[in-house]
Amino acid sequence: MAFNKFPSVKVNTPKHCLVGWTDIAEEISKEIGIRSAKKVVIECYQGVFIEYIKNRIKTGFPGSQVIDASVALKSEEEIRELTHPDITEDRIFGFMTQRSLSDFFYLHKVSRMQQSIEESTKLTFVIGTGASLITEDPDLYIHADMARWEIQQRMRKKEVSNVGLSNYTDPFETQYKRGYFLDWRICDQLKQQRMPDWDYVLDTNDKHNPKMITAQMFHAGMEQAVNQPFSLVPFFDPGPWGGQWMREKFDLDPEPSNFAWCFNCVPEENSLLLDFDGIKFETPAINLVLFRPKELLGEKVQEVFGNEFPIRFDFLDTMGGGNLSLQVHPLTDYIRENFGMAYTQDESYYMLDADENASVYLGLKEKVDSEGMITELTKAQSNGHTFDADKYAQKWPAKKHDHFLIPAGTVHCSGAGCMVLEISATPYIFTFKLWDWGRMGMDGRPRPIHLEHGKKVIQWDRQREWIRKNLINNIEAIAEGEGWREERTGLHQLEFIETRRHWHTGTVLHQTGNGVNVLMVVEGQQAVVESPTGVFQPFLVNYAEAFIIPANVKEYTVRPTGPSKGKEIATLKAYVRT
Repeated sequence: MAFNKFPSVKVNTPKHCLVGWTDIAEEISKEIGIRSAKKVVIECYQGVFIEYIKNRIKTGFPGSQVIDASVALKSEEEIRELTHPDITEDRIFGFMTQRSLSDFFYLHKVSRMQQSIEESTKLTFVIGTGASLITEDPDLYIHADMARWEIQQRMRKKEVSNVGLSNYTDPFETQYKRGYFLDWRICDQLKQQRMPDWDYVLDTNDKHNPKMITAQMFHAGMEQAVNQPFSLVPFFDPGPWGGQWMREKFDLDPEPSNFAWCFNCVPEENSLLLDFDGIKFETPAINLVLFRPKELLGEKVQEVFGNEFPIRFDFLDTMGGGNLSLQVHPLTDYIRENFGMAYTQDESYYMLDADENASVYLGLKEKVDSEGMITELTKAQSNGHTFDADKYAQKWPAKKHDHFLIPAGTVHCSGAGCMVLEISATPYIFTFKLWDWGRMGMDGRPRPIHLEHGKKVIQWDRQREWIRKNLINNIEAIAEGEGWREERTGLHQLEFIETRRHWHTGTVLHQTGNGVNVLMVVEGQQAVVESPTGVFQPFLVNYAEAFIIPANVKEYTVRPTGPSKGKEIATLKAYVRT
């Protein structure tokens, strides 16, 4: 089955993407000469190999002065104390920071460095995370960016530390928590503030083979993306419950024991590839949300969610694997008060495929003994006692194309034998595990249980009959015409995401409704997305590939093509109710 693991947006520009340090240094040198530049800033996102860049600059520009921005940072002890309210003592969860990167620096050291740079007659490079805070008016500004998935890979390899720390050897989850709640927030804030000053953008995901484009090329790529359909670069990850369906269907690496997750539309994590004459420049997809929010999200959606992408598509593969952890997501008030998030992780499970005996845990048994359940979960957490999930949680058979709706506060998990398309709100790490079937994580350590949080948000009245009436295959026919029909499949009225499924053999006209749409072909092999007025090039999508339609597109059509031409296909579309 065809599955594009490296989708890209083609960008038409007269300039070329530079590849490799030799060509990049030559371009920087040329621009320094044109500008008679004396001060060059290379602002580095968290995770960039700063020492490597410094060494390349020293080699390429002998006689120049290279200053590491970290010289002006506060001590690690001070930074840890400063950030502790956001990082907390919890193993997984923190609080969304309200701090800025400038809080990490000694003002007197910054002032002294600024004076030294002004007095120097040498060509000076200031490099690092916060370099632009030291030299606020550089003659040349280069932004060195980094995809969050690559940052996570470097964290796992113990290759990078968090901002202001030398914590290379910390567990992955510790570094990731600081990244999620702190580092990426302050780096994105600075990125937004200083973006108008950029002259060049560096793709540093491959340290030996970096790429560089001008700021104008970067903005041309952003402009192109918000005026056409596009897909993000998916990434796949193993897990303790992972299955084999994705490996077989998507031709994945045979080495890992399984693949549990595929994040294929999570702009906070995924990358966007910009194609300049065949050279693929990788940029964090969140950049599109930060720099073109109204065009991408639509004005009404942005008013509610700010510069955040509110819809997430990902896969959970338990076919040939095991049950997910029994879990619950926080209510909106709880996530706001305890973690600083404005909205919560409402979600749904759409069954892309399922084994004959597949099942989903959703909701609770009728007349459930809430105190007994918490007591049993507490025992299981503290002394190895086995929790009998089937005694308390309601189990439902699952088959292909079933849709299970999961508003926050509902106890749930996918059982073994399911290939789940998870459609949810974006706050994607706020899962309170109640029971994990007594197994270890991929790192050989017990996976964290969050019973203290979970028991405070469980909605005990969501029992069998309420679940059956409200959350399982709540499908409603909306409209039909020659060769097509449209169905509403969810989500629940408590959730802000609407989903529509279209079955069709011909062309279906869609309108964005002035909001962003996310779609996937869930039946059939291939479809083509086209503009009725020809404002974008036809966009091919294969089965199971998530794709985004920016609000700017206004209207588009989808029809079966290639091996699906003349056959019935189905698409699932998600958008924000406004």
